[in-house]
Amino acid sequence: MQTGCIAFHSTASSNHQIGKHSIGTAQVLAHNGPCLIAKPQKDNVYQIARPDLGNLQAWALPETGRRPLATAEFPSRPFSLLRWFSILGLLSICIISAVLAAILSHFMQREIVDHEVELTRQFVANVVKAQFNRAELGTELTVGQVLDGRANFDKLGVDPQVARNVRNQFYEQLRFLQDVLLTDVIAPDHTIIWSTNRSLVGSREQVDSRLDDAFAEHGDATVRYVGGTPTDAEALFARQPERLYVESYVPLKGAHGGAAAVIKIYQDSPSLAHAIYYGRLLVWTSVAISAALLYLALFWSVRRADAFVRSQRERLVEMEALCVIGEMSAAVAHGIRNPLASIRSSAELSLDGDIESARRNSTNIIVQIDRLGKWVRELLVFSRPLAGENQSIDLLALISESLNFFSTQFDKTGISIDFVQPSSAPPTVVGNFALASQTLAIILSNAIEAMPKGGTLRLEIQTAELPGLLRLDVIDSGCGMSAAEMDLVFKPYYSTKCNGLGLGMSLAKRIMERFGGSILLHSRKGMGTRVSLLFKPV
Repeated sequence: MQTGCIAFHSTASSNHQIGKHSIGTAQVLAHNGPCLIAKPQKDNVYQIARPDLGNLQAWALPETGRRPLATAEFPSRPFSLLRWFSILGLLSICIISAVLAAILSHFMQREIVDHEVELTRQFVANVVKAQFNRAELGTELTVGQVLDGRANFDKLGVDPQVARNVRNQFYEQLRFLQDVLLTDVIAPDHTIIWSTNRSLVGSREQVDSRLDDAFAEHGDATVRYVGGTPTDAEALFARQPERLYVESYVPLKGAHGGAAAVIKIYQDSPSLAHAIYYGRLLVWTSVAISAALLYLALFWSVRRADAFVRSQRERLVEMEALCVIGEMSAAVAHGIRNPLASIRSSAELSLDGDIESARRNSTNIIVQIDRLGKWVRELLVFSRPLAGENQSIDLLALISESLNFFSTQFDKTGISIDFVQPSSAPPTVVGNFALASQTLAIILSNAIEAMPKGGTLRLEIQTAELPGLLRLDVIDSGCGMSAAEMDLVFKPYYSTKCNGLGLGMSLAKRIMERFGGSILLHSRKGMGTRVSLLFKPV
């Protein structure tokens, strides 16, 4: 990997400290993150490795919607459009195709059976019409009324011999029906008055809702039933049906309305069975082929779309990485410009000045180098992926340790601390103690800088408005912020301080989101600021 060089020259006698890192030893800026790595060279010269764009894909800015692709808060396996479509799309198309094929098969079978029954009804109607015209029964009598030999023909006004001839000829015509398994002629009292199975004549038909419906239709409709399972009626058939049979009811009108008789016909038509079988086969085959073609077409389209999305996502990640590099470069260039100018000026003055002036200028150089070191450390911390597993945190211990750490600065600036102790011990919360301490340190440091002439700092633990969260409020009486400043406070590299790099609040928000919580900020210009840290209880 190519490297650019930032060199710090010193002698053994001028081996100063920058924070906790020595510029004269191999401890300078040791960092294993994706961005900057310091490597010791000869003569106290240290090289800062250039960032690797490939590694930058593992981190980005949370405040601009650019989040790490592999952290503890994200699933290790990304969403795969093609894989989920392959599963859900196939299941959906199969279910829809099966339902559609079943509906079409049922509709086709019903239409074929309706057509077959309609042919039977028309045959019976033609026979009835022919017998009526031949016998000249008149308008007050129908063929259906003379089919029952038990009727009082004198009362009906018809010659018994004529009625007998009509009845015999009608029954003879019924024998010519094709593919008949059994034919019964049933009177209104459910007595079988004629049948192709002579043993049934004179017996009563069992209670049957379909027969009652046929009598109730007043001769205007045909009730039919498709049978495919064994029934008691099959024992009476002349032969056993091959696959399925059709049970149809043909009502015969009476002279004064209603049905004078009902013809019950069982038919077993091989051509009907074959038509239904091949019709079903055609429907299911057509639907299956159509579903397969549809799935392949959609799969091809989704595959291309998935490849396009992946390429666009890779380009977006690369652009985000370049954008981060640009923002970081701008921040670093802006931040180090003034300190470097001050260091150069102090060094030039030291060349021509006396010992006292040299000491003063050397002190200034140390201060400016400390500023540079602080900014570099902030950049390293912000760019490094957050490490460490979430644990349970005692908020009281966290607050106590943080307040003790800043106690000297509180006394120096005249800031009074008002820590409102809860009435009962708060529950432990989810987080990492080191990261949580860093977050609270950022908030307290900002509060101290907002109150340079002293003030009051209030800390309070209470239940948040959102259910299932615990809130830690840090309230200062400092200068506050305007609405415009509040909108930018969590944006990386934005700072209202001349010496600030603008990464503290961004890092705090990132840490809280890693804990499954959040950070809220309320402030008014000249009225102070309240920062709320929302934690999830264990």
